Amino acid sequence: MTETTRTPQGRILVVEDNRTQAEYLRYILEKAGYSVIVASNGREALGEVKNNPPSLILTDVMMPEMDGYELCTEIKRNNDTADIPVILVTHLFDPVDVIRGLESGADNFIIKPYTPECIHSRIRNILQAEKEPGSDDKPAPLHVVFSDRSHTITATRLQIVNILLSTYEVAVKNNADLQIAHEQLHYLNDQMQKTLSDLQDTNQQLSEENHERQLVEAALANANKKLQLMASITRHDLLNQLNSLQGYLELAEAEKTDNPELVWTYIGKTADILKQTVKTIKFTGEYQDIGIKSPVWQKCRTIVSRSVQHTSLHHVTLINTIPENIEIYADPLIEKVFSNLIENSVRYGDTISAITLRYEEQNGNKKIIFEDDGVGIPAREKEMVFQYRYGRNTGQGLFLSREILAITGISIIETGTYEKGARFEILCPDGTLRYSDLDI
Repeated sequence: MTETTRTPQGRILVVEDNRTQAEYLRYILEKAGYSVIVASNGREALGEVKNNPPSLILTDVMMPEMDGYELCTEIKRNNDTADIPVILVTHLFDPVDVIRGLESGADNFIIKPYTPECIHSRIRNILQAEKEPGSDDKPAPLHVVFSDRSHTITATRLQIVNILLSTYEVAVKNNADLQIAHEQLHYLNDQMQKTLSDLQDTNQQLSEENHERQLVEAALANANKKLQLMASITRHDLLNQLNSLQGYLELAEAEKTDNPELVWTYIGKTADILKQTVKTIKFTGEYQDIGIKSPVWQKCRTIVSRSVQHTSLHHVTLINTIPENIEIYADPLIEKVFSNLIENSVRYGDTISAITLRYEEQNGNKKIIFEDDGVGIPAREKEMVFQYRYGRNTGQGLFLSREILAITGISIIETGTYEKGARFEILCPDGTLRYSDLDI
């Protein structure tokens, strides 16, 4: 808007103890062409009114020494100044403020926070009303009881209407602002709910990723521990075998002239030791693969089906009732676990005719059950069969099986009844067994 030079339209007294607010009002009014004088409290304002009466007074309500209501009352009580319009500037928090304004004879209100347009409109209306006939009517005092307190109102009808319209205008504006705030709050609440939902989804994803990471870290730690164990075992076995080999060779060397027949016996012993050494080295090749690759989710039923390719069932029937959608979180070598179990049952089950695999869950405990109808395992050997190099034919199959499962915290025990069949329980802790479409 293009500013134009205006001639002064009147002299306005601003009564405000807050210097910043006073200067802001001065700026607004002088820009509109009014002449402005500022007083910091009611007493100072009365002196200005007495010395040089203004055309209109804008006064704050809350001030030291004499507040706005008292100032307005004093001005309206004095016949020399009663006609000066007084506009109260207030926050208007309570209906009693309106009653006190009417009681003091105020001509109108300006509600904080205000705009320049609001100030100009109030002043213009007041000054215009002063020029209209009948604006100086003096009604009889009106007694009003509000909030258990009696008030005497001597305001004119015009003053009452102006003040009521002002308060109504404020109420309408506040209601509109409240509606807008409500809509904004509703929108922000929707956004907050969406953000909260996104955060929950992200938190769930992070939790799952963190859980996977912890499983991988635990698996790697176990793998490292087992490789160290294997290195120690292998070193011990190879040293024993080499020492035995050296001993028999030395004995053969000593007897080669006097007892050739005994020499060939010693050479046979060395051949047996060499065969065992080769088996030990082959075993270390299998063992070192444990934990090399990260654990993965795999379908249990498919693992069992693939494991049969690494062994032979001969006359034995394999019954696999594990549900299609059950997955296990384990080292990729888990196929070898089932092939070792199958091979162990077929080789040592004697009277065996069938092997059954199934899933079982009781009291929150999740298990893969492997059982056969062979001769079973004696009670004293149930734990020994998992030891390194234990068993007939110096096999390491069940030792390897336990090591592979332990990479992700899965354990295996034998719980069968001797002469009724072997029964191996693969115990899966939380986080290692699930349905492919829903965690369990």
